[in-house]
Amino acid sequence: MEKKKKLPIGIEYFKDFRRDNFYYVDKTAFIRDLIDLRGSINLFTRPRRFGKSLNMNMLKTFFEIGTDPSLFDGMEISKETELCEQYMGKYPVIFITLKDVEGMDYQTAYDMLGSVVSEEARRFKFLLESNRLMEYEKEQLVCLMRGDFGKTVYLQNSLRLLTEFLFAHYEIPAIVLIDEYDVPLDKAYQDGFYSEMVRLIRSLFSQVFKTNEKLYFAVITGCLRIAKESIFTGLNNFKVRTISDVDFAEYFGFTDNEVRDMLSYYGVEDSFAKIKEWYDGYHFGHVDVYCPWDVINQCDKLRAWKGAPMESHWENSSSNAIIQDILATATETTKSQIEALISGEVIEKVLIPELTYTDLDSEDEEARQTYLWSVLFATGYLTDAGKPENGFHKLMIPNREVLGIYEKRIRSWFKKKIISDTGRWKKFCEAIKSGDAEDVQELFNEFMSDSISIRDTFAKKEMKENFYHGMLLGLLQAEGSWSVRSNVESGVGYTDIRLEIPSAKTGCIIEVKYAEKGRYDQACAEAMKQIEDAGYIQILRQDGIQTIHKYGIACYKKSCRIEYGLE
Repeated sequence: MEKKKKLPIGIEYFKDFRRDNFYYVDKTAFIRDLIDLRGSINLFTRPRRFGKSLNMNMLKTFFEIGTDPSLFDGMEISKETELCEQYMGKYPVIFITLKDVEGMDYQTAYDMLGSVVSEEARRFKFLLESNRLMEYEKEQLVCLMRGDFGKTVYLQNSLRLLTEFLFAHYEIPAIVLIDEYDVPLDKAYQDGFYSEMVRLIRSLFSQVFKTNEKLYFAVITGCLRIAKESIFTGLNNFKVRTISDVDFAEYFGFTDNEVRDMLSYYGVEDSFAKIKEWYDGYHFGHVDVYCPWDVINQCDKLRAWKGAPMESHWENSSSNAIIQDILATATETTKSQIEALISGEVIEKVLIPELTYTDLDSEDEEARQTYLWSVLFATGYLTDAGKPENGFHKLMIPNREVLGIYEKRIRSWFKKKIISDTGRWKKFCEAIKSGDAEDVQELFNEFMSDSISIRDTFAKKEMKENFYHGMLLGLLQAEGSWSVRSNVESGVGYTDIRLEIPSAKTGCIIEVKYAEKGRYDQACAEAMKQIEDAGYIQILRQDGIQTIHKYGIACYKKSCRIEYGLE
């Protein structure tokens, strides 16, 4: 039996795929298109975990002098024999990633950036033996290698100096690759030194990219397209490829066929429909793509166990603070639009292609919301549902995983808001404990009227039920002295919420149903019947609970109805 290749979870070095026998989805045609369509400076913006870093390392491996040509044997790019002869292994390459450049203050972030540049400079220590560099140039290189950046000008000029040293040695202009260029700006914005970091990055880029005859071309990647006036001032022949552009669309993310091939290779092709529901849905240019991080991680789970449940992988590797920001300042109009999105509908928005982080602090509420929607789109929390028309983007939530992120953030926001009203929340908990179904219904209706609901549209019924289930669960779990379990095995099935109050020998079984088209009575009856038929109260009896409250809760939009029983 043939031994299967390993799945490349977290592998960012292209050479490792051949050396260590990892499964590789061939994106090498990116090299051909880049050579054919590039500008002097090329910026690619894509959400996190869509293969930017691996593609950048692939470029480094292909172009860098001394590369191993066999790494590309059998790849798509190997069919371009003339191109490979002309470009493969022919250029000095400078490659830095800024993904770890952060700090609680500017000096720490500055030192982190200096460390990244210093590490790259040490890759070129062989230049110290070159008879083509002047002694003062070698001294400057030693300073870069040591990280002697006491004066800001040394760090600002560092990459330009490296291009000059490499040109002096090879007499060939260098290729510069900068991965995740906007991470330091994001971190600086969060920690309060954004303007200082903008000045530093702008100066660094200006020195190396502007009128530098020692530069062949540059590729930069990031999530956001930061306004040219802010970072890329004065750069000529500057090409930007965003998620809306047709060119290069298929090189970041996996296509349908690529996912099918991977699942088939590992013998889990039966899971394709679930993989598609959870991780597909992104529209880059004219191409539909999956998040590769999700597909690879979930395929690894399925490889080990074909019954493995779908999990949220991208969610756990990205910051979701932006959704919290938009909820925290949501107007009634914004709430309505979020309700439409989580219900599976499409909203239309004018988006801003170029951003600065300071835009997010605009005092103009309408402008600020526009900026937030634009960031949600650029970072993968929304995607195009069709071709933009007259400047308007038709936006939708891409897939089940991202929908879950919205739901979690909404529940977190809802819980925080409701619990801050201590009196009402405590009254609600007391009503649950005592079996006062009338008060439970009245108060839960009040809570929901202040929140976001799911409309009666395209979302699956189970997803709608999970949404309201999660809201109720958050309220009950906030009462720290109660034992609250969700979807736990009980009797012959799984109850939505099982609650125990040991000190009072009291417990509750709560079953939540979505009342399609407002059919509350039918949904309540269904919930109560499920509680009875499945024997959910048995576990509570076994735990010594003497008083058991049964709640069948039917939810529809922003209201509920409750049927109650006592054991």
